[in-house]
Amino acid sequence: MAGPELSALEAALAPPRAFGAPAARGRLRSEPEDFLIEEELGFAPTGDGPHVLLKVRKRNANTQWVASELARLCRCRPSEVGYAGLKDRRAVAVQWFSLPRRPTFTDWLELRSSDFQVLEAHAHGRKLPRGALAANRFAVRIRTEHGDGAELASRLAPRLAAIERRGVPNYFGPQRFGRDGGNLQQLRGSAQRLPRQQRAFVLSAARSVIFNALLAARVADGTWERLLAGDVANLDERGSIFPVETPDTTLIERCERLEIHPTGPLWGRGTPATAAGVLELEAVIAARYADAAAACAAAGMAQERRALRLAVRELRCELEPESVRIHFRLTRGAFATAVLGELIDSQSAESST
Repeated sequence: MAGPELSALEAALAPPRAFGAPAARGRLRSEPEDFLIEEELGFAPTGDGPHVLLKVRKRNANTQWVASELARLCRCRPSEVGYAGLKDRRAVAVQWFSLPRRPTFTDWLELRSSDFQVLEAHAHGRKLPRGALAANRFAVRIRTEHGDGAELASRLAPRLAAIERRGVPNYFGPQRFGRDGGNLQQLRGSAQRLPRQQRAFVLSAARSVIFNALLAARVADGTWERLLAGDVANLDERGSIFPVETPDTTLIERCERLEIHPTGPLWGRGTPATAAGVLELEAVIAARYADAAAACAAAGMAQERRALRLAVRELRCELEPESVRIHFRLTRGAFATAVLGELIDSQSAESST
């Protein structure tokens, strides 16, 4: 089955839900405090070295702007500031940055502005690279339209139980594609002619739209959470992958326990590592988005894999008088929109990695 014929914008901004219509309506992000994010590094600072790790709390501020302000205050080049991932502006986020240590500067905890403050500072051995995270923790307030938090919690309870048991489709979130999907519009020309940072955003969107479209096809036929012959499987919260010639009882049971997941392509040069009908489906989807596939190949990107399913850990619902707050933990690179989109109908459901 080749899956639904989605336009690029549909695949990017409105891919199909796995659990049907949302369980309720609600409002998100009425204020930054409604969306809390905290990075989980997964490693401890070394305690010595030429860099310093800063734990920073930012409110209603862009990650790149905070990085530039830290560089200005510490009198280093912006390129010397490291951070593991981008976090949304309209949120309260606790994330880590690294800067080069300066013998003449020791007042790290005094670095602050009206939009951010440094909570911790630790010596460390190297610059913090992108993606150097174990997970992100979220606490998202959903405000009810009718002022009854208990009713909203009751509506969400069955859906939360299903998500905890089965996970959600691991879609890339709308912010990966730019405002109104604007990054995708630039694929009609040569991405190589764009400025470096803009080119990176466009190529990331190109890969992501192919992945989302493939995942949408497997949501449509119900195989997004099942291993097929020819799949490449991924170990939960790890980069390890392995081919699946024929799913046996052991693999099927591990998949049902959310220990392993089927994967989809992050497009690049050559052919995906899948086989049989899975490879045929991925080739059909890539052909539908030929501009995106060609841009990835022309940029020299390699074929990689990403889990089709996202396990939602430590999921719980906290009741408030006129709202609920949903707490959960997602592995790095995952989007909270993948969870929120299965829960509620809200035009402001945006999130970060």
